[in-house]
Amino acid sequence: MRSYILEETTWGKFKDQRPEVAILPWGATEAHNYHLPYGTDNFIASKLAAECAKLANEKGANVVVLPNIPFGVNTGQPDILLDMNLNPSTQYLILNDLLTVLNRQMIRKFVILNTHGGNDFKQHIRELNLLFPDMLLTQCNWFKIPGAEQFFDDLGEHAGEVETSLMMHLYPELVLPLENAGNGFARKFRITALNQGWAWAERYWSKVTQDTGIGNPARATAEKGERFFHFLTEKIADFLVQVAKADLGDLYE
Repeated sequence: MRSYILEETTWGKFKDQRPEVAILPWGATEAHNYHLPYGTDNFIASKLAAECAKLANEKGANVVVLPNIPFGVNTGQPDILLDMNLNPSTQYLILNDLLTVLNRQMIRKFVILNTHGGNDFKQHIRELNLLFPDMLLTQCNWFKIPGAEQFFDDLGEHAGEVETSLMMHLYPELVLPLENAGNGFARKFRITALNQGWAWAERYWSKVTQDTGIGNPARATAEKGERFFHFLTEKIADFLVQVAKADLGDLYE
């Protein structure tokens, strides 16, 4: 029983000890090439959140991990069988309900640990800040933490070397041999600005990739995944400690 995992602990743990920070892992259920399971984002979310919370608590923070939300925004994949979608407006409603509980119970620091590129909670947080002005609402996207280039040859985006290496380390029994995988080749827009990132349009996934992957997993290894996992957990744990220690009345230098 890990006392920092809400699903695993009892009311006796928190009856007289209020957490400082609530962490909400949020993943997705979607195809990940031919070699990784649909639940890849959720498997990574659960392991990542648990290890980060463990490290943060060891460093003096008091954080609790809420149950993972297993469905994300997959609006660009309507024709890929069993890619499950939650609309952003639905995500907002879920967050509003959960934050109402936390705020009422005076748990005022909240971190969404996001493991799915289709999820983006920035606009949700902007709107929710008006409803919960006494709270610190944040999102943490592990895939945007600088430094992955130290560990991998092909950063890719989806079901490539990075995610495959993490899954090889965390859940090797759920990864098929790499000869099953497609090469993750992805087509690009014909519109230059969309490729450069200063303009944006949603990609229609089945027109971009033949195997649902973006990025070649061929050089993935469990050893790379282990080193990167430790790198990520240390970074995120330090962030959680800073959030736990933050004075909500004095956040700015």
